[in-house]
Amino acid sequence: MKRRIAILGSTGSIGTQALEVIEQHPSLFEAEVLTAGQNAELLVKQAIKFQPNVVVIGNDEKYSWVSEQLSDHPIKVYAGAEALAQVGAMSTVDMVLVALVGFSGLVPTFRAIEAGKPIALANKETLVVAGDLVMELARKKGVPLLPVDSEHSAIFQCLSGEAENKLEKIILTASGGPFRGRNVDFLRKVTRCQALNHPNWKMGDKITIDSASLMNKGFEAIEAKWLFDLKPDQIEIVVHPQSIIHSMVQFADGSIKAQMGLPDMKLPIQYAMGYPKRLENDFPRFNFVDYPNLSFEKADIEVFRNLSLAFGAMTKGGNMPCILNAANEVAVDAFLKTRIGFVEMSSVIEQTMQQTSFVKHPGLDDYLETDKEARRVALEMVAK
Repeated sequence: MKRRIAILGSTGSIGTQALEVIEQHPSLFEAEVLTAGQNAELLVKQAIKFQPNVVVIGNDEKYSWVSEQLSDHPIKVYAGAEALAQVGAMSTVDMVLVALVGFSGLVPTFRAIEAGKPIALANKETLVVAGDLVMELARKKGVPLLPVDSEHSAIFQCLSGEAENKLEKIILTASGGPFRGRNVDFLRKVTRCQALNHPNWKMGDKITIDSASLMNKGFEAIEAKWLFDLKPDQIEIVVHPQSIIHSMVQFADGSIKAQMGLPDMKLPIQYAMGYPKRLENDFPRFNFVDYPNLSFEKADIEVFRNLSLAFGAMTKGGNMPCILNAANEVAVDAFLKTRIGFVEMSSVIEQTMQQTSFVKHPGLDDYLETDKEARRVALEMVAK
């Protein structure tokens, strides 16, 4: 039987590539639900092509237009945040691919897990913000969380068949982004266009900026902590400019397993959607002869302070990673709108972490309130 997929965030980078995977495997997958926040035009095009049962447009003001465009098709149209949170729990959904950006992924993921739906998770912020609650609920419901990020997919694959063997540490690889090797003086002059020019990966604007600042790698460290039940000192970051080794696992005997491949997000997307089977595809293959040298460097946490801030938030725990995420979302948005500079993003995040109320043992409502408070604080910093 076909696996019916709800793609939350179908118009983004991950969502569009997930639809390419569905298109390549029409006998295995079908798009049951497609959602978008603002991009109504692309959502309509996707709906007409893939004929899902349901589409949701997050922006209520665009509901009438989307509904009108799809009036000749047997597709249900809904709008708003509550509809977005509910559709993943539909009885006709077999798997939910969470490809939403930022904090917006938390509640829909939570609702889908409550409904017992397997999750293909491409929204790392869900675990950054409330990893304790999400993982506890997933365990309680017996719901698998299959990582879609290339790094976490790599670790997941390396751990396959190793349940009885003690894990010593994981090694998350980072490309280093477009500013690898640069100093703070250079970063002060960085433009929006420069920061969006990633050397290896084609991604959405927000995650591309996070990659350039290494905040993305800090988020991945926090996500890995929850996914693989790790302590902060079991997570190492290594800069690997070629992005061929996607991450590694070191075991108690010192042996290291690595997962390798060309930088193509369709591979981890397909792996999660088809798990436990590895599906054939026509993706380009890696050739060692084309990459005679693979290099590795230590991450520079003095220049790229976001990485240090992320590890600090992970170590402190409580709602601090939630504060980190909210402040980062505000800072990145301000940078993309040229309201603050590249280096100023770290200052906004650090000051927000210092000024927002700390909660040691937060519940879901605490996380929601923390997100609101941290955004208010960060916006005040941006406005100064």
